[in-house]
Amino acid sequence: MRIRATVVAVTGVLALSALAAPAAQADGGLGNTKITKVVVDGDNAVTVAASSTKSVKVSVTATDNSGIAGADAFSLVGPGYGYLSTAKPTCVKVNATTSTCSASVLVDPRVGDLLNANAGTWYVDAWIDAKDGDFVWKQKAGSFKVQRASQLSANATPEPVKKGKTITVTGKLSRANWETNKNAGYAGQPVKLQFRKKSSSTYTTVKTVKTNSSGNLSTTVKATVDGYFRYSFAGTSTTPAISAAGDFIDVK
Repeated sequence: MRIRATVVAVTGVLALSALAAPAAQADGGLGNTKITKVVVDGDNAVTVAASSTKSVKVSVTATDNSGIAGADAFSLVGPGYGYLSTAKPTCVKVNATTSTCSASVLVDPRVGDLLNANAGTWYVDAWIDAKDGDFVWKQKAGSFKVQRASQLSANATPEPVKKGKTITVTGKLSRANWETNKNAGYAGQPVKLQFRKKSSSTYTTVKTVKTNSSGNLSTTVKATVDGYFRYSFAGTSTTPAISAAGDFIDVK
């Protein structure tokens, strides 16, 4: 999709190269047609893995005194010349004046729909037509995140361990690389080591550890009571938050 002249067709959805992206236009319209709400993928956060497809639903709610007639395909624009276009939206009436128009785009990093530089904040550009001929065209009608799927592990050893002895907790933080279609270590990221007593349902933070150049984590703590250790990552603008499954330590 990026820095190439071809246009990739993905199940009725166009993923365009930066060179093929449409020229920017100013917001505009005719009459009193208004966009009132934009929702992408349910919560405005899209997580895409390294080597699998992701269907992303875009819903735009609009209103006009005469009612809504339809919508053009929604354009999704992101960093690094990111550009996607949905199929033709289907509009469902909410009431006499308001409708919600929805369409999906199927994203597949394996065919170049996303590069790593495209992760971050994206925007929806929408054109909505009213039944009386009015319309609204709005760039950045709504925003959402497109993020590289994250993975996090934790392993506490030795087990069992005597009370007061040293426990080593290792792990790895990685994320999707859309260009190699594999997961890769996420370097230099602060990750919290957390502990939950066997009798508790709540984790508390013990310390913060940074990943090394390969995304690996390692630190030591003293064994006190039976419980679970895990690593927890708060996330960044390009990578979602994630917590590893807790690893149980039996303290003798």
